[in-house]
Amino acid sequence: MGRISRLSPDQVAPEIKALYKQFLAERGNVPNMFRTVAHRPALLTTLLAHFREVMGPGTVPVPLKEMLAVRVSRLNDCDY
Repeated sequence: MGRISRLSPDQVAPEIKALYKQFLAERGNVPNMFRTVAHRPALLTTLLAHFREVMGPGTVPVPLKEMLAVRVSRLNDCDY
């Protein structure tokens, strides 16, 4: 287990609960990296905006971006 806990929906502030709910609707889960950053709500808000901009539609197709993210995670032995 990591040193920083991953917050569940019942452990976060109301404004963060709304972000969790949106993630659940979009993806079916809240990724661990966002659950960890939820300890700092302001940071989570900006990180989520950055994530959406980078991983959203653009020059590189979204499925390729997702495959690259998974590959890099596996190469770095990330626990996702």
